[in-house]
Amino acid sequence: MKIIVILIIAAILLSLFTALRGLLKPGAASEKTVRALTLRVGLSISLFLLLMAGYYFGLIPRSGL
Repeated sequence: MKIIVILIIAAILLSLFTALRGLLKPGAASEKTVRALTLRVGLSISLFLLLMAGYYFGLIPRSGL
């Protein structure tokens, strides 16, 4: 579970930096930027749902506070 979460976070960061590169690069790269940001939002939502499912099914233990 930890490896999957780390890979998704890495993909989110890669998508974010791809969008930043598209914004800073001169020219008409707006479609590429929008696509990268859309992918980032989709990955973030997927990560959130994965964490919720992992907690629900007991893959992520409760903390003993």
